[in-house]
Amino acid sequence: MSSVQTLTVAEAEGEQRLDRWFKRRFPHVTQSIVEKMCRTGQVRVDGARAKASDRVTPGMQIRIPPLPDVNAPAVVRPKEAMSSDDARMIQEAVLWKDQHLIVLNKPAGLPSQGGSGQTDRHVDGLTEALMFGYKERPKLVHRLDKDTSGILVLARTDRVARGMSEAFRERETRKIYWAVVAGVPSPRMGTVRFGLVKAPGRDGEKMLCVHPAKVDQTEGAKRATTDYALLDALGSRASWVALVPITGRTHQLRAHMAEIGHPIVGDGKYGGSGQENLGDGWGAQLGGDISRKLHLHARSLSFVHPVTKERMTFTAPLPPHMAKTWATMGWNVHDVPADPFEDA
Repeated sequence: MSSVQTLTVAEAEGEQRLDRWFKRRFPHVTQSIVEKMCRTGQVRVDGARAKASDRVTPGMQIRIPPLPDVNAPAVVRPKEAMSSDDARMIQEAVLWKDQHLIVLNKPAGLPSQGGSGQTDRHVDGLTEALMFGYKERPKLVHRLDKDTSGILVLARTDRVARGMSEAFRERETRKIYWAVVAGVPSPRMGTVRFGLVKAPGRDGEKMLCVHPAKVDQTEGAKRATTDYALLDALGSRASWVALVPITGRTHQLRAHMAEIGHPIVGDGKYGGSGQENLGDGWGAQLGGDISRKLHLHARSLSFVHPVTKERMTFTAPLPPHMAKTWATMGWNVHDVPADPFEDA
């Protein structure tokens, strides 16, 4: 196809990820090309830039740029066979499942989805091991950053995926993260409202904070809100905090905590390196026996089951590197309320 065209998502296509819609319409176009076209703004949804992972619904208008010739030879990367160790790992990550949903405790370091240049070793690429007798693989309904561990939900049918995706989009879920941050936030409980905009001219994605009063005047900026609560501290050096993302922007928790001077421990992207002084806090590494991995964990998730309508809450144990930090700090997971914001 040598010209730009605009297509409408058909009613029969339902709600699905943009890249999957694209692959069904244009099966000869590789995933890496779809992601590149989204990243460079060539593909647009209702006139706006979109990510390959965004969900599209019937009636949406999708701009399609010129595409490779269907007869052009495609470079196909052989799909890597899933190892028995990976299959066992992802199955052992299952916290709960029923006929409709699977809830995982995603390990730190495992991406939720693949991307350009990545292998098939990510949650979405390992879902074949999570079929448990179903004909189709379960579908991700939200994501966690690669180095963030914790609660991740998959839907076992398209209907349930649509229901859960809507619940996340309409903020009908409640997510609580645990993190270790440098320094001690003051006040002990507060709200961060800096907007976020993608940093220009970077190969890797990074978000910049924008003062709330300037969000509407900053091109590409989106409003973002995070609640935080101090749960415990080691003197003035480091704190255990609970974080609730009221909005769901890219790297929101990491960028917000760094912006108020308390970067998440192990965050090389937003916390700097070493133990340099960052305002009232310290660098993103604490040294000693404390792991250099990111200390951010999706501790709990609460939502109404899309089929049974039962209110459900799931809690994920800490990953090994964070459990070791808790032991080193003398912190006990049983000493804090499940939701420290309830009585605030």
